[in-house]
Formats: sequence, structure tokens, C-alpha cells
Amino acid sequence: MADVLVLGGTGTTGSRVVAGLRDAGFAARAATRKPGEPGQVRFDWADRASHGDAVRNVSAVYIVAPIGEAEPAGLVSPFLADALAAGVRRFVLLSSSAVTADTPGLGELQRLVRAAPEWAVLKPSWFMQNFTGEHLVAQGVRDGEIVTATGDARIAFVDAGDIAAVAVRALTDPEPHNTEHVLTGPSAVSYAEAASIIAAHTGRPVRHRAVSTADFAARVAASGVPAEFAAVLAALDEDIRRGTEDRVTPAVEQLTGRPARSFTTFVEEEIR
Repeated sequence: MADVLVLGGTGTTGSRVVAGLRDAGFAARAATRKPGEPGQVRFDWADRASHGDAVRNVSAVYIVAPIGEAEPAGLVSPFLADALAAGVRRFVLLSSSAVTADTPGLGELQRLVRAAPEWAVLKPSWFMQNFTGEHLVAQGVRDGEIVTATGDARIAFVDAGDIAAVAVRALTDPEPHNTEHVLTGPSAVSYAEAASIIAAHTGRPVRHRAVSTADFAARVAASGVPAEFAAVLAALDEDIRRGTEDRVTPAVEQLTGRPARSFTTFVEEEIR
């Protein structure tokens, strides 16, 4: 099998996909704007000249949409054309459980990928890793107050490692999946419940404060996110508030053969 190209190869899921591919004996090529290690290749969505080297001798591509783009199809469509022309047959798109093919902007990517000879669309719920690192939720954990527009609605947070394990299967299984996979953790919790779990584990006070969608959009934009994309993220919180993410699927266990990681286990192992 030729190399597998992993876009966002140094990111939250991409780095785990690269590691999973290599552990399974596949050659993984990590795409990044500033390659500096063996196995990395330069890739920039906005620089089409970088696409050719990235997809040369590649059999499958893991796609993470351009960050911060409310209308990413204009960047992704030319890349897909270049990849198909280079002989790539399989594409696995990281999407979201909140996005359908009819969702303006981000939904267009699902339609583009489904036109490929072999494909899969991964639709994970919100990442457990949002509670660590540089995410606004993680900053809220450190500050003692997580702010969202989700109200008291529940979300079946999913671990990035579980997403990556499914991606490896979708990229390398002999038979293409040619379907979408909604990926969740084993149970759903509200942000208030998540805050309580974190507080009980760390011994530090952490609470959830619910705000309006407009206030949350302004808060996200103030963090440096483009206003148009901040509005998209705030609208997703509003959808959560209506109950759209209060669901659990067995997809992770069915596709990987092991149970999905629980939120409590994630907190115990990842949050200090």
C-alpha cells in the first residue's frame, strides 16, 4: 500500500492518526505547513503548489478542514481535484456530529468527499481534549469557570484517540467504508456535570456558566477567532442546547473492537 497522507498531521486527531498508522505498519505522511521531522511533508491549503508533492504516491488521505474557515470548500475542492488526478482513491473526512451534508459551509465538504471512489465521513461529538490544551473550555477549567451557550444539555464527549483509531480503520481496511460514522463516548454529560467531575478529581473549584448564543459568539471572537467562524461555533452551542448531541452510538467499539474511553477516565488520566 502506498503512503497515507494525514492533513493536520501534527494536530489533535492527525498526530494520533499518524501514530496509529505507523503502529499498524503503514507508511504515514504527516502534512504540516512547517515540516521539520522525518515523515513530514509541507502542505498549505492556500498554496496549491504544495499539493502535488503532498499527494504523490499516496493511496488515501485523512482530511481535516482548513481551520477557521466558515466556507472551506473553496480550498478543499482544488485539493481533492489534485489528489484524484494524482491517483488517490480513498478520502476520510473529519467532520462533526453537528454537521450534515445540508449544513451551509462545512456540509459541502461531505458532499465533495462522497464523490470520491472510496470514502468515509467521521462525525465525532465534541472532543474530550477540549478540556485540556489551549481550547477556551480548557482555559475555563484552569480559571474555574467554563462558559458555553449549551445550557444544561448533555454531550457524549469523545476521545481523540478513539476518533483516530476509527480513522486508521477507515483509511486502511481492504474494503472502503463508503459511509459516515457518528462517534461518541459511552455516556453523555452536561458541561455542569463535566465541571463537577473535574472538580472532584482535581480538588479545585470548577463550575459551568451558561450564556446566550450572542454573548458566546462575542466571547469566542474576542479570543482571536474570526467573527464569522465564531458565529458558526456559537450556533453549534445553540444546537447542543436543543438536545442534538444528547445521544450515544456504539460505533467506536464496533469499528475498533474496544470500548470508547469514558469522560471520567479521561479526566483521571489527563487533567491535573
